[in-house]
Amino acid sequence: MPRALLLTGDAAEELDTMYPYYRVQEGGWDVDVSSLTMRDVQLVIHEFDPNSDAYVEKNGRKLPVDVPWAEVDVERYDALIIPGGRAPEWIRVHDDVRRITEHFFARNLPIALVCHGAQVPAVYGLLKGRKTACFPPITGDMENAGATVIDAPDVVDGNLVSCRGWPDMPQFGRAMMEVFSKSVSPASA
Repeated sequence: MPRALLLTGDAAEELDTMYPYYRVQEGGWDVDVSSLTMRDVQLVIHEFDPNSDAYVEKNGRKLPVDVPWAEVDVERYDALIIPGGRAPEWIRVHDDVRRITEHFFARNLPIALVCHGAQVPAVYGLLKGRKTACFPPITGDMENAGATVIDAPDVVDGNLVSCRGWPDMPQFGRAMMEVFSKSVSPASA
């Protein structure tokens, strides 16, 4: 059975995280959640409020962790998922997150980026020359990293699939599973 690694941390957006987490399982994949420690990750809910100029945040569910970043054996995984929220801002500064992310890019394995998730590979220079979607306010950051930002719910660039955020999940989920499914042989799917 193919296996995906979901790379995240506290303050990951709940829908950005849980939708791909369940969607890959629905598609016949195993998925392991990886964070800094084995402590459950505190997810957050981002909502748009007409009385606020930005989204508002409140605590969401807790997500159990299967493996800490330092113990991830990248060779065990066929795909990578990086959800959005505020988690990408801080997880990208960890050496193990860089090691993991660079592995998937170097081997042209499937990578799914949701919302702010694009901040992780962008900081390592991995989006240079690539097409990606992202949460619109970070478009300038992605362009400064050398990416071409496409304003669409399901941007596919080879092994890379991305979206702007949780409202894109129906289109993104289909595109993600198409990219993931193409990466595994029928015998292992």
